[in-house]
Formats: sequence, C-alpha cells, structure tokens
Amino acid sequence: MNLVQRVQDILLRPKATWPVIDAEPADAASLYKNYVMILALIPAVASFIGLSVVGLGAFGVNFRVPIVSGLANMIVGYVLSLVMVFVLALIIDAMAPTFEGSKSQVSALKLSAYSSTAAFVGGIFSLLPSLSVLGAVAALYGIYLLYLGLPVLMKCPVDKAIAYTAVVVVCAIVGGFVIAWVLALLTPSPARVGLGFAGEAVAVVQQLAAAKA
Repeated sequence: MNLVQRVQDILLRPKATWPVIDAEPADAASLYKNYVMILALIPAVASFIGLSVVGLGAFGVNFRVPIVSGLANMIVGYVLSLVMVFVLALIIDAMAPTFEGSKSQVSALKLSAYSSTAAFVGGIFSLLPSLSVLGAVAALYGIYLLYLGLPVLMKCPVDKAIAYTAVVVVCAIVGGFVIAWVLALLTPSPARVGLGFAGEAVAVVQQLAAAKA
C-alpha cells in the first residue's frame, strides 16, 4: 500500500476507496505500523512545534511551553491517539449488531483508522496555534468518511448509518475531551488558561477524535 496514495484516495475518493479497503487483507499490526502510527505523528509533532517553538501569542505577549513539557505533551498525546483509534474500533465493533451490522474487529479497526485520516492530516495546522481551529474544522470531514464506510465495512443498512455514526461521534468527542484534559495537566499553568488552553484543547481534539467525532 502506498501511504500517500491511500491518504489521497480516502480523502478525495472515499466512496470508491472503502470497497477497496474492505477487500484488503489486514490485521491490527499492519494497520498501525503502515498507517496509523505514521499519520498520528503529524498532529503530535505539529502541536509540539506550535506550542514550544512558535508559541502562543495575544495582546503583544508570547508564551512558549517549555521544551520538556512540550515533549511530554507530544509523546503522551501521540500514545493516547493510538489508543483512541483502537478504543473507537472496539466501540464500532460492539455496536454493529445494534444497527443490524456484522461484527468484525479487523473491519472496525480499518474503519477507525482510515476515517481518522482527515483529523491526522489536519493536524498540520497546529504548527501555528492560531490556525489550529482550522485543523478541527478539517477533521469534521472524518464524520463523512465514517458515515460512508460503515455500510461497506460493518455491513449495516444504509438507513442505519446516520444513527450508527452519531453514536461513534459522541464516544469520540468524550474521548477527545478526556485526552485534552490529560494533556492540559502536563502543560505549565500559563498555557492552561485563556488562549493557551484553547489552542491545546483544539489541537488534541482535532488530532484524535474530532475526525470521527
């Protein structure tokens, strides 16, 4: 699988790409190694650069998160984003019978991983904290990707896909805010108030779950 081509395909041609993904042999290790672990670096590294190198500024005052705290934030955020993809896959799989779909752990993980693409790629906006909200907006496209993928990978009726998507979205939002809170604890107090906290929270939600959320 060509990583760049797959990213382009799932973002630009999702209807044609989901059946291709459904037919591909895959397992958790290959999905993480060849896709999730690579793309999840984008928001993690971009957020570190934005918060610790570029800094947050308002009213003529610029604040940078100390390098050590920024690195801790990046590592923990990266790990938690990987966990979030897996947890959402478990939720997608568990909820499949409720929406007349078929349970499949591999298909659920494919869906969770590939529908996260918009959020991961949108994380590049975190290079400039003032633009991180654009990444969150871009991540909303992941909802559409999820909606298109559910009938294909989880075999649910098309008319059940909206409700199915809504349940996954709610779970992603809750998970995103929990992770934002955890990362806020790692950031020096000046960045946890006002503009600093807002920029960090948006960056975290955008990289994880907003996409699905």
